[in-house]
Amino acid sequence: MIWSVADLADFPFWVRVLFTSADIAIRIALLGIVPGNRRPAVAMAWLLVIFFFPIPGLLLFLTFGSFRLGGQRRSRQVAVNSELRRATAHLDLPDQVGAAPDYVAANSKLTRRLTGFPMLDGNTFEYLTDYRLTMQHMADDIDRAQNYVNVMFYIIGTDPKHRQGYADLVLDAMERAVTRGVTVRLLFDHIGTARVRGYRQLLRRLDAAEIEYFRLMPVRPWRGQYQRPDLRNHRKMIVVDGVVGYTGSINLIEPGYKRASAHRLNRHWVDMMARIEGPTVASLDVVFATDWFSETGKQLHQELRDVTEDEIEDHEGPAAQVIPSGPGFSQENNLRAFIHLFYAAQETIRVVTPYLVPDDTMLYALTTAAQRGVRVEVLVVRRADQLAVQHAQQSYYEQLLRAGIHIYRYPDPDVLHSKMFTIDDDVGVFGSSNMDMRSFSLNSEVTVMVVGSEEVAKLDAIIDMYQAKCEHLLLKDWLARPRYYRWVDNVFRLTSALQ
Repeated sequence: MIWSVADLADFPFWVRVLFTSADIAIRIALLGIVPGNRRPAVAMAWLLVIFFFPIPGLLLFLTFGSFRLGGQRRSRQVAVNSELRRATAHLDLPDQVGAAPDYVAANSKLTRRLTGFPMLDGNTFEYLTDYRLTMQHMADDIDRAQNYVNVMFYIIGTDPKHRQGYADLVLDAMERAVTRGVTVRLLFDHIGTARVRGYRQLLRRLDAAEIEYFRLMPVRPWRGQYQRPDLRNHRKMIVVDGVVGYTGSINLIEPGYKRASAHRLNRHWVDMMARIEGPTVASLDVVFATDWFSETGKQLHQELRDVTEDEIEDHEGPAAQVIPSGPGFSQENNLRAFIHLFYAAQETIRVVTPYLVPDDTMLYALTTAAQRGVRVEVLVVRRADQLAVQHAQQSYYEQLLRAGIHIYRYPDPDVLHSKMFTIDDDVGVFGSSNMDMRSFSLNSEVTVMVVGSEEVAKLDAIIDMYQAKCEHLLLKDWLARPRYYRWVDNVFRLTSALQ
């Protein structure tokens, strides 16, 4: 509400003066604070909340208004980035991207400067879309581990009795590895995992198995562990002996996420995970080691496998580059890389994402591509698992459709949770990052860019599989919706800018 004189009439004069002065002071002070290092749209959203609801708005801003990590975390990330560039300088080899267009090399150079991670040749990729089979593959590779297994997921949950043979396959393999004397390290997001049913049971199981684990981004103020509560680590990966790696969109939980509502609806999460062999696995290991260092202060880099020039030159296979991003970096690495690729596209852009809430720069990149003749296809869920995101992303559909972008909606009750896109026949991108402002600014994500027509064809085949189940949304049908729905969508669009 906006405070009025009538609201304060029953208070003593000095209280009214004090309250009114504080109200005015808050608004004036935040006029010069809120816009700092924020996009204008984000700043305006915060200022609207603060001006209409000064006291609650201030409390919200103090709780959620900063996406900066603590000073110790930031300094550790800077130190790791600097050391990574120094240690991998010998891997900046010519012709890493082969016959790919010049923009691919330019994008690789951009990512190298932002993250420190090089483009590396000589990899093999296997793209897994069957949920149970993916879990079995990960368990099998853990069973072959000889030295160490590094595991990191946003969400972990043991299998419920009525739905076995998913996460427990991997957890069982981790326990067997510990029994063999293999070092097993586990990181999981504190909030993402703590809200899953059976969290305490999971902790007891990990303790009993003597698996070394830590919570990512813990929110425990009573222990001095606190940052903005919705700064989360959204990464998903496994690395075995530095030789085999997994990353993608799947979490270590059964496909209904242990949600009673999902089980009632027979709702499943539809995901893709890549199994990787080659030098790029070492890059994933560095991402894990960095997060381990951030949470524990313990260095793992001496234990990681070094990549040599000979290894790259002696092995055939596509080039790939790991793109870590999140509040530990200052330049929104994934957003910059994605936008550069969208502007470079000449023929096709095919995007799969459960959450499409772009900022202005990405919105312009996609719509501009469509308006200059690039076929842009976007696959989204018909009904997202989060109400606010569902309405926020729907507020963009009219603008996208009018620009000539093709929107395909995956049928409910399932949730298309895969995150990937392809550019022409040149580049494929996949990982944990959605196409929303949270993934660009607030969440720690990991993305892999792979180069080459063969890899793009494999990813396009997966997109084709998804697309065959989708409804092609038409502008005339979308405009026929009642105006009330548009109003609700636009309200949630505004709230999505509060970051």
